Amino acid sequence: MSDAAQAHGHHGHHEPASFVGKYIFALDHKIIAVQFMLGGLFFLLVGGSMALLLRWQLANPFVPVPVIGTFLFPETGGYLRPDDYNIMFTMHGTIMVFFAITPLVIGMFGNFAIPLQIGARDMAMPKVNMLSFWFYILGGIILLVSLFLPGGASHSGWTAYPPLSGLVGSPDLGQTFWILGLTLNGVSSLMGAFNYISTVVMMRTKGLTAWRLPLTVWGLVFTSILNLLFVPVVAAALILLLVDRTFGSQFFGANGGSTPLLFQHLFWFFGHPEVYILILPVWGLISDLIAVFSRKPAFGYKATVCSMLAITAISGIVWGHHMYTAGISPTMGKVFMSLTMLVSIPSAIFFLNWLGTLWRGSIRYTTPMLFCLGVVLVFSLGGLTGIFNAAEMLDVFLHDTYFVVGHFHLTMAASVLLGAFAGIYFWYPKMFGRRMNETLGKIHFAISITTILYIFIMMMILGAHGMMRRLADNSNYAFLKGLQPQVANISWAVLVLACAQLIFVFNFLFSLKAGPKAGENPWEAATLEWTTPSPPPHGNFGPVLPEVYRGAHEYSVPGAANDWVPQSQSG
Repeated sequence: MSDAAQAHGHHGHHEPASFVGKYIFALDHKIIAVQFMLGGLFFLLVGGSMALLLRWQLANPFVPVPVIGTFLFPETGGYLRPDDYNIMFTMHGTIMVFFAITPLVIGMFGNFAIPLQIGARDMAMPKVNMLSFWFYILGGIILLVSLFLPGGASHSGWTAYPPLSGLVGSPDLGQTFWILGLTLNGVSSLMGAFNYISTVVMMRTKGLTAWRLPLTVWGLVFTSILNLLFVPVVAAALILLLVDRTFGSQFFGANGGSTPLLFQHLFWFFGHPEVYILILPVWGLISDLIAVFSRKPAFGYKATVCSMLAITAISGIVWGHHMYTAGISPTMGKVFMSLTMLVSIPSAIFFLNWLGTLWRGSIRYTTPMLFCLGVVLVFSLGGLTGIFNAAEMLDVFLHDTYFVVGHFHLTMAASVLLGAFAGIYFWYPKMFGRRMNETLGKIHFAISITTILYIFIMMMILGAHGMMRRLADNSNYAFLKGLQPQVANISWAVLVLACAQLIFVFNFLFSLKAGPKAGENPWEAATLEWTTPSPPPHGNFGPVLPEVYRGAHEYSVPGAANDWVPQSQSG
């Protein structure tokens, strides 16, 4: 390993002199990380705006949307029709999962953290890394173009179940463009996954053994393994669905001897690991950050890594709990229920290790630390409520209700988004050489965590009362009319949550020019990226690569006799 790292120390692409070469078609992993971050934030704005439109419709059924309604929906006088509502929630879910959160926690964290934390000059394959970003952008452009096609964008839901999404000869091109956009996004994920694993395996610096890797890197490695295993499955399903739509085949058609349930199996075979594809990098990140801001070594380091490995293995054999109501046999339902419950064991180990790190620590309540604690709270609520969905008999009642919507958002959306903010606040000084305003960051956190908890807990309460999801108007159901005030209150909370993100945007942009300058290690952290200047130069490190004698999780308090200290590699 040291020989490979040593060879890499003398290998790398030259720093481009032109603006296009440096910032557009960049090969430097740090610039690509910023590209993924900006792309993810842009799509977060688009997907979040669609959520506001959905909540307006639910709170004020068939009332014109103020100011922008007639611009977006001129044919109706400014309000959303049921078809428009279907398009909005389909595109909202697709954009938020695949084009906003995924590039933030995998594209940004993976590109920025991995080479710096393992003592490498760049990714193993910089050109593949660049292509990964542009395939992501191309897929996003195709997805957005579908909004302006005749018939509108996809309205089959983000799961795209046939036959709704696979009608032969349909004049609606939106679904076809949706499939193409998602397929290109999958290609981007596969490129990134192969690159991340190759980089960690081949490019670690001298002394950085596997059991000394930061937990952030471990989370990204396991995420990459899941991507390599399961993204090809859903990509194959989407391509077969495209062939069904375009050429009239019957891969998922009952008329051809197949069944639409085959698509559900293929989709959820990927769909459930997708939860862990997104959360594993966040779990690794907050494990490291909680240690940094508790001024203690990470408690149960090896147990945490083994828990990641267990979750990676189990996540691929529990997909059937999404299909309890699809007609699978009761015996298989019990098997999937048992396997799903099994996931709670390694997940509980994570929480115990986080609490062990916090216990008697010298805790610093910085903005990144607050967002980490928010992840612990939000995901714990999402994980506990997941037990209800895992139980076969309870899920029969709760399936396709707002309980599932609330649980899904707590588990996958809100917790991952809070983790993304933790990473941005933490690495912002290293990325741009300046620190973000702590007061504004804490206000951003306080409003975000409060509204997130209210929104999604209330959704689960509404779901327990039987409120179905994907309804554009609840007034058609007498038993739901009494719940309308709570529906409107959720919409107001969503608006407050959206406004809170403007604080983050202002803080992000203002700090680029006016934020206090950051030194090499403003957080007093113990991983290799904090030994370089802020921002790091091209090639990350000086003429020689650092040499590691202790892992980041083994450090004590900076300045102590047993502190982790990177040493220069002499050659």
